[in-house]
Amino acid sequence: MISARSTTSPHTWGVVSPCEVAFDENLSRKLPLRLRDLYTGSSHVSAFELLKRPDREIWDFAGTNESIIVTTDADFYELASALVPPPKVIWLRRWTHPTRDAQLVLRREAVRVAEFAADPTLGLLVLNR
Repeated sequence: MISARSTTSPHTWGVVSPCEVAFDENLSRKLPLRLRDLYTGSSHVSAFELLKRPDREIWDFAGTNESIIVTTDADFYELASALVPPPKVIWLRRWTHPTRDAQLVLRREAVRVAEFAADPTLGLLVLNR
């Protein structure tokens, strides 16, 4: 599930949209733990023995499991641009920043991610630092 700060009160948390988030191998394995308060269904591809696997295999796995792929890999941008979801892709564009920055961006954009997850017509969300 994705949770985000309620728009009615800055001190309450509420579930916005259920989804599974899969962090690609180019992002830290620490992110699912660090973001579990917002992205409780998140995991890293390493948890499914998908390290060093072809992008298309990760794409198919995420689609079958209705996961959103979070990545810095432009190949997933290309797949999301060419194919129909599922899965959905969150692409951290031009990303060479540390894990802490990825964590901050995904926290800052939590409501936007939840809206993206809930909209069946969208397949790609591009986030910048």
